[in-house]
Amino acid sequence: MKKIQALVATTAILAGGATAAAAESWDMPMAYPATNYHSENGTAFAECVKEKSGGALEIVVHAGGSLFGGNDIKRAVQTGQAPIGERLLSAHANENPLFGIDSIPFLATSFEQSDKLWAAASDAVKAALAEQNLVFVYSVPWPPQGFYFKKDVTSAEDMKGVKFRAYNAATARIAELAGMVPVQIEAAELSQALATGVAESFISSGSTGVDSKVWESLTNFYDVQAWLPRNTVFANKDAFDALDAAAQAAVMDCGAEAGARGEARAQELTAGYLKTLADNGMKVEAPSDQLRSDLAAFGATMVDEWVASAGDTGKAIVEAYKAQ
Repeated sequence: MKKIQALVATTAILAGGATAAAAESWDMPMAYPATNYHSENGTAFAECVKEKSGGALEIVVHAGGSLFGGNDIKRAVQTGQAPIGERLLSAHANENPLFGIDSIPFLATSFEQSDKLWAAASDAVKAALAEQNLVFVYSVPWPPQGFYFKKDVTSAEDMKGVKFRAYNAATARIAELAGMVPVQIEAAELSQALATGVAESFISSGSTGVDSKVWESLTNFYDVQAWLPRNTVFANKDAFDALDAAAQAAVMDCGAEAGARGEARAQELTAGYLKTLADNGMKVEAPSDQLRSDLAAFGATMVDEWVASAGDTGKAIVEAYKAQ
């Protein structure tokens, strides 16, 4: 009897060891602080995957650019250095203009419009990612983008010569149209750049302003609601294909939940971010009529330029979006 019990125990231990050996662990680099809602959402996504896969796949989140800097995350996932990661996809519009669809100024300026634009563009964007050995998992919008300055700005004329943080082709183009000086700076480096004068202005959501405590360097926020860029989570196709069907389903199901949860959180937080900026001494206001008019002109130019660069696919996306 004792021999039988010992055999059963040994079998259980070996089975447990085999299960542990079969478990897969994925590192997930993310560019923003652990307290940012995108990173918190990524952590919830990872927990969901572990639960739904029955522990067969564990995703370890590395926030704040701690594993790979923001600019390196997409390449790391493409090449298999990381099996999954999150990136502001518009930062790679130079690779494919479709990646910049969510950063065309004044094309989609609310969460509702952002969803409609994504519905029109998602199939084409997913296909573009697939061509780069990437599997789309989910995307979450940022709150509407506004301008940060350290002076009053009532027209585009007031922007000339200002050192402006650019993080993708669209923001660099805005700087060019407004006569500002673009400086490429990742989110993790923004606070230092503002404190040292490397940058004097930028366009982003209230979330980034709060994360970076911009009131320590800047004074004004203009709620122009220029666009709602999206952070996208994607997996390396080879790593994804190597998962069994149940684990793949867990990743995609949890991704769908994360997309909906993240957007709901972004909507919930938007007003609170602007209140935090104001509570810390920043002047938070809508743009003047002249500034709004100047920016709308920039937007019209950039829509035409984007459609020209994206060709028939881009034209079809914009037409489908406007037809909704």
